[in-house]
Amino acid sequence: MKYTAVVLAAGKGSRMNSKVHKQYLMLAGKPVLAYSLEAFERSAVDGIILVTGENEESYCRTEIVERYGLKKVTEIVAGGRERYHSVFEGLKAAAGSDYVLIHDGARPFVTEEMIQKTMQAVREKSACIVGMPVKDTIKISDCENHVLDTPRREYVWTIQTPQAFSYGLIYHAYEQILKRPDCQITDDAMAVEQICKVPVHLIEGSYQNIKITTPEDMLVAEALLRQRSGTGAL
Repeated sequence: MKYTAVVLAAGKGSRMNSKVHKQYLMLAGKPVLAYSLEAFERSAVDGIILVTGENEESYCRTEIVERYGLKKVTEIVAGGRERYHSVFEGLKAAAGSDYVLIHDGARPFVTEEMIQKTMQAVREKSACIVGMPVKDTIKISDCENHVLDTPRREYVWTIQTPQAFSYGLIYHAYEQILKRPDCQITDDAMAVEQICKVPVHLIEGSYQNIKITTPEDMLVAEALLRQRSGTGAL
């Protein structure tokens, strides 16, 4: 069985208020993107497809892939206008895989254990995603910010990556989704849910598996790294 990781690094990071895209920001002397790539490099996946922004392929090859000795990165491809376009470019490059694990390169704290759990689950379930049960009470609002509903907290999860699927399943789902003019896919599971009607299995990840989105997230990430290295605490 061939497992391929598709790591997405094509985002602009507009909420970071930085000229540098969030995946290339330096975190303890290393680009954010390098952390997740190194985790997949150490894992049991067979190969990594890195999806970058347009005209960023050369930079990623020299400054990240070669500099950090990432031998499993078999191809670097340019992404598209939206996240779902970028995912599809990665899926096309991963042709011949049995399973794919799609991961946001702005999540630097994915672990080998998380990846291994995902690989095991996708063999049995065909579609699985990493996430964590929410800690807070969640409210569903209407367009005027009036509360419509309060779902039971034990059934509500925040969703992370990696998200793993059998290759044929996710490729077919995206192929169909991209034909829709009103496409509003925000994660990969939505494509499978809407097109294939296949149950998506939830796997517990980690509350530390954060996504770098705002400047505050970088502060949290730095604190987590200090905690891991034993030089500081949250």
